[in-house]
Amino acid sequence: MEHSGGEKWSIIHGDTLQVIKSFQPKTFDALITDPPYASGGWKPSEKNRTTSQKYSSMDPENALPDFDGDNRDQRSWTRWMAEWLSDARKACKPGAPVCLFIDWRQYPSITDALQWAGWIWRGVVVWDKLTSRPQKGRFRQQSEYIVWGSNGPMPISRPVGCLPGVYRYANPQNRIHVTEKPLPLMREIIKICVPGGRILDPFCGAGTTVLASVMEGYEAVGIEVTDAYYKLGVDRVRFALEAQEKSEDTAGQ
Repeated sequence: MEHSGGEKWSIIHGDTLQVIKSFQPKTFDALITDPPYASGGWKPSEKNRTTSQKYSSMDPENALPDFDGDNRDQRSWTRWMAEWLSDARKACKPGAPVCLFIDWRQYPSITDALQWAGWIWRGVVVWDKLTSRPQKGRFRQQSEYIVWGSNGPMPISRPVGCLPGVYRYANPQNRIHVTEKPLPLMREIIKICVPGGRILDPFCGAGTTVLASVMEGYEAVGIEVTDAYYKLGVDRVRFALEAQEKSEDTAGQ
């Protein structure tokens, strides 16, 4: 498989359903990812729009690349989620945490898929995005969620502290991915993993989880099926880590 990487990280170019089956059992200490939501509309015609049309207000000339896997209806999306989550659980160590970003529309389905795949569902974390488009007479849709659980029992003796249940970070200003998550947010979320552990991100997009993992002293493996984002993610992680290394060298002189 085509892949790129560096010390403590790699990104594989391929379909998660196929790639994830190639991992040895009990390889990863955590699974943290932002899968395609297949959301953004009530009618099939709305769901089948491109991802830039559904999730971005940019004009077509400046729109970011679209990503694959976001046009499934709810039943097929739930089945697809359950299938790859089942294979991913086999690749994770006993007690490994799983964290899945999701919006309110697909919240019920993702909890079904998680449990169908054999994970223990343990709760939900709130990501407060701070801003949203106001709608008169309605509550703001300014939050997304992280459904989380574990691969079987999760001992309290793990060397991980007590983490918040709500995180407040604004969306990135200069995105390279349509649904990119803030790097500071991901640097906090990954701390659910045991120190120095290996983290799997089956839908790594812009590489934010991979980058955050290495910055915090973890190892990371990402998978990305969309050609444009595989290249963008690899370049972003490599450039950011090289810049960090140069900065540390300069500070140490």
